[in-house]
Amino acid sequence: MAETFGKILRPLLPETKKIEDLPLAVTSDTKRDPNNTMKVIAWRGKKNLSVEDMQKPLITDSKDAIIRVTSVAICGSDLHLYHEEFSGMHSGDVLGHEFMGIVEDIGTDVKDIKIGQRVVVSAVIACGYCEYCKKEQYSACDNTNPSKEMEAFIGHRCAGFFGYSHLTGGWQGSQAQFTRVPFADINLLPVPDSVTDEQVVMLSDIACTAWHAMELGEVKEGQTVALWGCGPVGLIVIMWAKHRGVKRIIAIDHIPKRLEKARELGAETINYDEQLVIPTMLEICKDGPDVCIDATGFRYAKETIHKIERLLRLETDATSAITEAIYLVKKFGNISVIGDYYGLTNHFPIGALFDKGITFRAGVVCVQKYWKLLLKYILDGHIDLTKIITHILPLEEALLGYQLFDEQKNDCIKVILKPDIDYFQHKQI
Repeated sequence: MAETFGKILRPLLPETKKIEDLPLAVTSDTKRDPNNTMKVIAWRGKKNLSVEDMQKPLITDSKDAIIRVTSVAICGSDLHLYHEEFSGMHSGDVLGHEFMGIVEDIGTDVKDIKIGQRVVVSAVIACGYCEYCKKEQYSACDNTNPSKEMEAFIGHRCAGFFGYSHLTGGWQGSQAQFTRVPFADINLLPVPDSVTDEQVVMLSDIACTAWHAMELGEVKEGQTVALWGCGPVGLIVIMWAKHRGVKRIIAIDHIPKRLEKARELGAETINYDEQLVIPTMLEICKDGPDVCIDATGFRYAKETIHKIERLLRLETDATSAITEAIYLVKKFGNISVIGDYYGLTNHFPIGALFDKGITFRAGVVCVQKYWKLLLKYILDGHIDLTKIITHILPLEEALLGYQLFDEQKNDCIKVILKPDIDYFQHKQI
């Protein structure tokens, strides 16, 4: 799919530097230990995951660290791969990008990280010294993604990501017992023993992504905020919005358990299966929200036309939530998009976006920009991320975790996998 849309988009893009001319600081091709294996969750096709043995990773570059994974989440964006709706997956690829663990080994040029430290790992792989990293725009790193397809698809390459296809570099994922982390000094955050994995593992991705929504939307004290999507990221958005002192936050979803959790966290809610979003919002918030946040993503089509066009591959992305946000947000209001979007969409209301003077900002989180501040908030007791965790399972039960999360069974909101816990003694909370 990336190659197809790359061909469509390429003539419309300005000339960029050829990929072969761009220096790469590191390779995702990892050295392996022929004498030691580990368990991994391997992707074998649509909704087809397998627990398999793989040779353990070894230090490949002098700035690497090897992490023994102690906790790894199933992220909402992992479901795009699970459904085979994101390009670049190869059979046998290891999934997972939201994780933490213990440093088992380091390269000779690692300066700030020590063997034995407990660390959170950034899902976004940065080099720390390119033009973008110097500006703390880590998700745009020039040096961690060798994908020619990415450059053809969007005009540039973005940063590499763990376990997220060869479009983002082909890096081994973290739903495994061990993972190699390049540029360890910038991509690892040491955490104290006074906190549990469950309190901090989401700093790897979604806790920072939710904060990124605050930053993109410039959320301030006293504002009214509307949120589309009460999955794990959206629920943390509610936490951070309350932390920032918003007057009201109105959350939109259709899954009863998630709406219930949103209310527990202090949000008003709209169930779009029972209420029309635009008139209901204008009834309870006459002038419209100051800020609208989209935490849904490209797979979630509400309107029949988007469902049909996605089915026929006439578009890749449904923008139902964004469309509602554009119509509802106040004139000269802000829209913040942190849900994953991927390719092309139809029926985008660009006229309303223009005429209302809306500030529209979107993008992948720059984890390393935020995680030290957010760790402090966790340590000071300002936020408890464990409130959204519903299932803790051994790594070998990843397929069950994916099924529960994907189908919202057993009131599932957030799944954490534990490579170290016994297969028969797993814990559900």
